[in-house]
Amino acid sequence: MAQIQEYQDLVLDALEVVDFKLIRDKGDINNDALIFHPAMAHQIFGESETIFGYKDLHVRVLYTAGPLHIYLGITYGQRVNEISGGEIKADDVVSTIAQSLPDGCYFINLDEFLKTLDKADKFQPFGEKVNEYTRQSDDGSERLFEIYQCDYKNSSFLKFFSRLQTFVLWFVDAASYIDTDDPQWSFFVCYEKYKNNDGQWQYATAGYTTVYEYYAYPQNKRPRISQMLILPPFQKLGLATKLVETIYKFYQSQKNVVDITVEDPSEDFQRLRNFVDARFCKDLKSFSPDVISKGFTKEMIREARETFKLNPRQVRKVYELLRLYYTNLKDEREYRAYRLEVKKRLNAVYYKQLKDLKKMERYKMDTEMLRARLPTMKQRMDQLQEEYTVVEQDYQSTIAKLKA
Repeated sequence: MAQIQEYQDLVLDALEVVDFKLIRDKGDINNDALIFHPAMAHQIFGESETIFGYKDLHVRVLYTAGPLHIYLGITYGQRVNEISGGEIKADDVVSTIAQSLPDGCYFINLDEFLKTLDKADKFQPFGEKVNEYTRQSDDGSERLFEIYQCDYKNSSFLKFFSRLQTFVLWFVDAASYIDTDDPQWSFFVCYEKYKNNDGQWQYATAGYTTVYEYYAYPQNKRPRISQMLILPPFQKLGLATKLVETIYKFYQSQKNVVDITVEDPSEDFQRLRNFVDARFCKDLKSFSPDVISKGFTKEMIREARETFKLNPRQVRKVYELLRLYYTNLKDEREYRAYRLEVKKRLNAVYYKQLKDLKKMERYKMDTEMLRARLPTMKQRMDQLQEEYTVVEQDYQSTIAKLKA
């Protein structure tokens, strides 16, 4: 125990000592302003997210900005191996990270890595350009982004993507690598197009989204957005919104697409999706202020599905959001009618459980387990108010973006 305490200062937080960089030219190697740190490290270093055995450790994970060739290396002041006289060994950081990387896709020799940088100016996006987007920088200059769609048939792209998706273990909770051999995957990758020091155009990879095209009877498909990642240096630039809009426009023109869904969306992504969908639907006839105040209708589902490929569950959320957008919160009668409409949906499962309970009682079935799971009416009312408050807060944050 004393020995463990003796080396306690050599237990390091991986989130602090792992340094990522996207390298555009050789001068970036020593530019600490480009460093960004992982959001999580439990899928690499375990639940504690710690690294043991070093003083002044820096773990360098460098990517060439366009083709994303990878360098792994570490620098440190002292290591526990020497301090303990060889009795205790430090974690093998490079090998641990390398286990999460595809075979042969990384370098441990910096000079070899830099040779790939010499060829990076020839890197071009894969697939077909489906959208482009300009964004003004803080200094007033314009930044240009392009989005390309690609599929599994391009073997060079799949090698590139195997490097790109290594980011998800560090930045997307519970993420895993996808099976790129499955032909039903479609990929949307965003790049920044910029001029290098010689005035030549180059590309830096900024983020991506994967879409799985599920089969739908008889000859249709239902695309499902799976993973989305915008690399940290490119966040807060509206790229996630542009990727979602691009995916919608890509599939809206395809007659055999039934609707577009999302796989287990995070709260942040659901808010993004609500914003995009509400902005699309806001100008539809069935979502006009006069119509929406009368309640949710099948016409909303039909129009949103035919125009924007939205699924019925998402259309309901868009309806609630836009109805709140148009609701006069100072008019208590109008505001109360809105709250009751949302709570009715939130309470649907609870009322179904009550209905099932009555049915079981009618047939003299054992209801003890179901009763134990059901809250009392008072408890349910309290839960319902909490659920509603969360929903309205989310909607209000989206409405603020819509108004902006």
